[in-house]
Formats: sequence, C-alpha cells, structure tokens
Amino acid sequence: MNILLVNPPNCGRSIPEENYGISSIKMIFRGEPLSLETLAGNLAGHAVVIADLKADPLALSPEKLPFAPDLIGLTGVTCEANTILSLAESLKSRFGCPVVVGGHHASCDPDFFSRPFIDHVVVGLGKLSFRQLVDAIETGRPPEVAGIFNVQAGTPGPFTARSYSTADLVDEQPPRYDLVQQHRETYVMSGVGGKTGFVASAFGCTHGCAFCCIPKMTDGHYLLHSNAAVVRDVQAISDVATIRLVDANTFGNVKTATDLTRRFMAAGIRTPLAADVRSDTVVRHPDLFALWHKAGLRVAVIGFEEISDRRLEMLDKRNTVATNIAATRILKDLGIRIVGDFIVSPDYTEADFDRLSDFIDHSGIDLPIPAILTPIPGTPLHRRMAAQIRIDNLDYYTFTNAVTATRMSEERFYRRYAALLEGCLAHVHPAGAHGKKETAT
Repeated sequence: MNILLVNPPNCGRSIPEENYGISSIKMIFRGEPLSLETLAGNLAGHAVVIADLKADPLALSPEKLPFAPDLIGLTGVTCEANTILSLAESLKSRFGCPVVVGGHHASCDPDFFSRPFIDHVVVGLGKLSFRQLVDAIETGRPPEVAGIFNVQAGTPGPFTARSYSTADLVDEQPPRYDLVQQHRETYVMSGVGGKTGFVASAFGCTHGCAFCCIPKMTDGHYLLHSNAAVVRDVQAISDVATIRLVDANTFGNVKTATDLTRRFMAAGIRTPLAADVRSDTVVRHPDLFALWHKAGLRVAVIGFEEISDRRLEMLDKRNTVATNIAATRILKDLGIRIVGDFIVSPDYTEADFDRLSDFIDHSGIDLPIPAILTPIPGTPLHRRMAAQIRIDNLDYYTFTNAVTATRMSEERFYRRYAALLEGCLAHVHPAGAHGKKETAT
C-alpha cells in the first residue's frame, strides 16, 4: 500500500494578539515528527511518505507527493485538532482513500474526530495497532483492532480498549528517521542546544498530574523501550547538536536509567543529551544524575509548575517547592542546564505574578518557560474545570491563552504574562532562544 502520514502545520490562535495587539507571545516549536517516524518504522513492505507541513508547507502539493495514497494518517495535539479536521476533509475529497487520525488529542477526546470524512481513530500508542489496522485494510478483513474505533457515517462505532504492554513499542523496528532527513536542518530546539534529534526511551509516565494528557497514550502504563533499542536510535541520528529523550519521565525506572548511561558510555556516544526529569527523582538519586552527566546529559527539562505547595497539590503534582529548589541546586552543581516549565493560572493576581517573577529571577534556571493553565479535554483537570471553561475553540488551546476567565482584567493579565515571558528570555544564554514542547501559536 501507499501510505501518506501527515504532520499538521504550525497553527493556533492568540487572544493577546487578536484583542490587544500583543505580538510577543509566540512559542513556536519545530521538532521532528517522531510519532510519525515511529509509525512508519513498523510499516515494512509498504511505501510510506511523511508530509511534515511544519517544515514544508507545500509538502502535499502534487509536485511533491510521489504517489496517490491508499491510506492517510494524521496526528496532532489539541491546538491542532481543528486544522487536522480541515486537512482530513480536503485529503478525503482529494484521494477518496481511508483517513486515520491519532495522536494526543485523538487519545484524550476521540469523539471529536467522529466525522464523515474520517474512517478510523487511533486511541493511545499506535505503533502496533496502526500496523494491525493497515494489515486488515490491505487484506479486506474487518478493521476491528483494539485501541481503534471505526467511524461510521460520522458516528463512532464499537470500541475495544487496548491493554498496552511493551509489545506495543515494537522495539525491533526503529523509527524511519530517513523519511524526514531533508528537513533535519529545520528541527531546532535552540533552548536546549540548536539542531535536535528525538529519541524515545519510554512511553507513559509513573505519575498522573491533573493537567497532563500523556497517561492517556498508554492507559496509565509506563512502558520502557529496551536500552539496546535506545542506543540504536541515538546512533541512527547524526549531525545534530543535541539528542532529546522525549519521554515524559526519562528516569521513571532508576535501575533501567542507570544501565542506559553505562550503555551510552560503552557505545562512545558523544552527542549532548536533553531529557525530562522529575525534581523528586533528582533529589532522591543525585548519584544517578552525576553518572548521567558523565554520559552526556547537559539539559534537564523539569515541570516545576507552581511555586506554592497548595497549588501543586491542586494539580496532583505530588511534589513540593522545597524539592524543586533542592533539585535545582543539585543539577546546577553538576553543570546540567535547566529548562523549567511553570504554569500561570488565570486566577493570578498582580501579587502572584510578582512572586513568580521573583522566584524565577532567583532560581538559577537557565530557561524558564511559563505557560497558561489550560484544561485539555480528556484530562482530570478538564473534568474539574468544565463549568469554568468559556472558550471551546481548540485553536486557542496553545498554553498561551486563558480559556477560563481571568481574575485580573483580561488585558492586564496578558500584559503581565507578556512581561513575564520577556523577563524569562533575559535568563537565556546568548546562544539559546525560546522553545516550548507541545505548543504552537
């Protein structure tokens, strides 16, 4: 079969810009479409093209597509959901073949994609289930696959939940990094070290923060790739400044993480590494991070989220401000740079902004990134805040818009937020710049 996989373009809308002319709140992140590279890796025997519209807006033009597809797959996060609908409808009309949608928003809110021009919705990790769907379609068998529901005339059909395991990782089949090699120069996370390659060492997370959509990808399971596969994938990416381990919690299993460092060193891997970590893991296991620094860890991405234990508890973070501060000191002493994610609640007052700004100024964090609290559909936070949500248009779910009412006047809130972002940029090393995971405006 000829299979076309599509990464949507940078999209999303900005209330501060549209309503108040504040154009400085931009967090556009262009990383490689690892989810599609991963799907393609398990499609041996089929012709696969990845159209990355973030890197090449004209990738779907007739001049650039090498074939008419027999199957189309699209993926995206919440602020891209409406764009995915538009793409799915136009591609269905253009080619008439089955259209499949997956990714973070499809996993959190699958009914959103129950439309007449969409045939199947992949809920959760899809490397194995998508291949099973492809096999069923190719052989003419009923496309009944656990973890995927079939859309029938715009209505979701019966759904069988998938019981995720390491089998779903299909470790023996590496990602098809070659399919986007022509765009390698454009995949940049300058806040963590310029041109960056992505490698997954795990899926899911050991925790369940109220605002996070990642547990939905594996139905709450934490699945580890084999360390041999991780080393293989790192070695497959050349000519990059940094390798980003894109897991939500790279060090969720300390024993496995320790073994991985030793494998990296034994393999002679020299590319600097960036990884997401929890601050409580750093505090409990400082020796692990000393070892990881020897293995090349140069940037730790930490979700500090809030500077109040009460607010952290409201977010189900299961962490404390004191632990966050202690972890910062440990990492700084080791020489590991810190990217710190913070959450700005729409109920912030002037005093709250002042406290957060002061905390960041004295934190020693190399790249602070404040995002606005956004209840993503399908998360516990969305269920709790459903009655407060006043903006349902998913184009605004970029983490730079308040979709619930602000306590301050809306314009004043956004001007304080813009000033906070500007102050955060002052912390960045001259070689760095602004970047934000899972955000596009």
